[in-house]
Amino acid sequence: MVAGEASGDRLAAGLIAALRARVGSIEVEGVAGPAMIAEGCRALYPAERLAVMGIPEVVRRYAELSRVRRALVRHFTAHPPDCFIGVDAPEFNLGLSERLRARGIRTVQYVSPQVWAWREGRVRLIARAVDLMLVLFPFEEVYYRNHRVPVRYVGHPLADEPAPAIDRAGLREALGLPPGGPLLAMLPGSRSNEWRYHVRPFIETAAWLHDRHKGLRFAVAAVSEEARGAFEQALSRLAPGLPVTIVLGRAREVISAADAVLTVSGTAALECLLAHRPMVVTYRMAALSYLVARLLVRVSYFSLPNLLAGRRLVPEFLQGQVRAERLGPELLRLLSGGEGVALLEGELAAIQRSLRRDASRTAVEAVLGLLGRS
Repeated sequence: MVAGEASGDRLAAGLIAALRARVGSIEVEGVAGPAMIAEGCRALYPAERLAVMGIPEVVRRYAELSRVRRALVRHFTAHPPDCFIGVDAPEFNLGLSERLRARGIRTVQYVSPQVWAWREGRVRLIARAVDLMLVLFPFEEVYYRNHRVPVRYVGHPLADEPAPAIDRAGLREALGLPPGGPLLAMLPGSRSNEWRYHVRPFIETAAWLHDRHKGLRFAVAAVSEEARGAFEQALSRLAPGLPVTIVLGRAREVISAADAVLTVSGTAALECLLAHRPMVVTYRMAALSYLVARLLVRVSYFSLPNLLAGRRLVPEFLQGQVRAERLGPELLRLLSGGEGVALLEGELAAIQRSLRRDASRTAVEAVLGLLGRS
């Protein structure tokens, strides 16, 4: 298995645990994060080596990533596995899968790249590279069937996890958050490129809100010590008196404890959906990456809640729109509650139910079926 960042590490760890529960003794090795290693995966390389985002960073690290991929091809060719599973990280994994499949190794990609949104030509590479595509969302299964790529919709593992008990007062106490009053959670991303582009507008939006809502408090879910340090430095420079509590990890609990959430797109927005929290979703990237995306993207929405709903269910803001005077009014509306927010929470709950399919077990069944094993 090869996973490239924190979310892929969690997905792969769940798959390893489900494989072991189903078949007993297994041997797993590859590019692994801490969750995979805890499940017994032998790490040939750490997962953070593959955690890159955006064209400039990929260009800067192209030589390094190519060396890692060539080394993995040599290793898996010399020690062929029963199956190779790439978990997310499609830019790295699909090229690796193509080379391994050409050497007679069965290959699976777990989590689809967004070929239905942009760079649709990649579907031809996928057809060459993988024996089976495992997808997390129902509209992806339809897409791949239409393109005659073997596919199985497994649902999303996060939807299978029990939600934290919605005892807001208890959650806030456990997390060291203010016990009463309105609370806005902020999730500026899990990767360094995301923090760079989102920390400043998030803090400026919080300051804008606090000027208009003095009782409002803020909680930031930081995925690492590095992320916490980046936010603390920016906060001391931009708004030193802002009432912000930074919580390391425990993002889903922070989301559940809040009244509304300001979040980057991706897994963080999905976690807000699964907690049924009203949200505003943003995304900023390098100027070159954004220029390329504008030329190639073919979908009307970029946030998962809106893609799954097929309409603008939650407010989303892209690139230059990500600024306090655009985000603030939407967040004030959500923080005010009311019938509209209650209806939104109900629709998010309905989407969550549609994603709950015991994903790790379903994925294991699909992989064993591919290998001809029961």
